[in-house]
Amino acid sequence: MTRDSTDPPLHDLDPTGRFSDRAEDYVRYRPTYPAAAVACLLREMDDARTLRGTGDQGSILAADLGAGTGISSRLLAERGVRVLAIEPNAAMRAAGSPHPLIEWRAGTGEATGLDAGSVELVMCAQAFHWFRQREAIAESHRILRPGGRLCIMWNSRDGHDPLTRGYIEAIHAVNGEDPAERRSFEPEVVSAAGLFTPARLETFDHTQVLDRAGLVGRAISASYVPREGARFRRLVELLDELFERHRDENGRVVMRYVTKVYLAERT
Repeated sequence: MTRDSTDPPLHDLDPTGRFSDRAEDYVRYRPTYPAAAVACLLREMDDARTLRGTGDQGSILAADLGAGTGISSRLLAERGVRVLAIEPNAAMRAAGSPHPLIEWRAGTGEATGLDAGSVELVMCAQAFHWFRQREAIAESHRILRPGGRLCIMWNSRDGHDPLTRGYIEAIHAVNGEDPAERRSFEPEVVSAAGLFTPARLETFDHTQVLDRAGLVGRAISASYVPREGARFRRLVELLDELFERHRDENGRVVMRYVTKVYLAERT
């Protein structure tokens, strides 16, 4: 999606505080990411470390910027990656499940607090549009070792799927299209300052199976969706109708996404 020229920059819309009351919903209802996407972002990293003479220093060390409740951090940790989960919102950090390979730290995408050249991978999943992007790119370059990798990843809702399209339309019916949905990301920003190679894109199909409560919960996990009042009640009505049209015999519907993975190397 591209940003409307009248939209305020997302980093001016309280990107930290607006998630404080969504942490529990985030944990319960946000989708994970496909295994193939995680494999893609780690592909060839061990070989590259060996060529740089760092392959004997243990597991890969990654910084997950805007880690939220640790969805992407856990996926990396489950593959043996040590993760510094950088998240400015205390409620989101507190909602993250403990993992022996994840260390939580307060910080932002523009000011991580990490040492220069201290990590081999910078991950940013579902959060980069909230950053001051040029500053975040410069910070990612600073904390990465030479040849390290930057990964920017999103689950984008697949509007070609009838259930998913109906879900989008229900939210727009009560809330309009929020600027956060028109996320502003141009891949050229990654390499514009000469700090990274041009970003290359890989895409993966992804699904999320939801029951009736999960469909509503998925909606209110978004920071721009109402959680109470008349608009919320109308949203529940619309989602209930949508659920009844698409539910299977087990009382489930399937939300469909396209997971977009942008990869670049530090120059």
